[in-house]
Amino acid sequence: MSNNPQLSELVAACRWIGQKGWCPATGGNMSVRLDEQWCLISESGKDKGNVQAQDFLQVDIASNHIPSGRTPSAETGLHTLLYRLLPQQAGAVLHTHSVNATVLSRVEKRAALVLEGYEMQKSLSGQRTHLDRVTIPIFDNDQDIPALAARVAALHETAPLRYGFLVRGHGLYCWGRDVGEARRHLEGLEFLFQCELQRRLLEAK
Repeated sequence: MSNNPQLSELVAACRWIGQKGWCPATGGNMSVRLDEQWCLISESGKDKGNVQAQDFLQVDIASNHIPSGRTPSAETGLHTLLYRLLPQQAGAVLHTHSVNATVLSRVEKRAALVLEGYEMQKSLSGQRTHLDRVTIPIFDNDQDIPALAARVAALHETAPLRYGFLVRGHGLYCWGRDVGEARRHLEGLEFLFQCELQRRLLEAK
């Protein structure tokens, strides 16, 4: 398993995320799809800046069963949900706890953050111009992961998910067709979040 190219890329992405300070204190969780049945997800309690290939556990996407019996992230159910809902778009999922995402998800009181007018919107697949509107749903935080997953799935039925969503006061989930695209979406969204937060602070003065 350790010689899987996507896993190697995911380990590198985790270390990069750790260097950015986007997953402090062992927070966050990362995963990659292996095939239609299986994914690999980070084990609970691992420092993402120092993660190793052996710190990822094989998980059944349909049932959340972990053959190894080890403890995966508490939020495994959200990763597997995304793999089921987005079989073509989600080949890797990154969940981070950056300051910008956490604060902005609380500052924005509506059910979604709308971004427009930023050139960096084009870092998101399918975005061609700053004139488009990028809508990032925001879900209230919940320690009941199955309940939170049910709300994510319900929204997807009426407004299909793209790129990512925020959990209020918690952080960002984003994804891509592979680790490289997920990483690009993460970096692009983090830049956009920082711009939007600073814009709001300046306009409030």
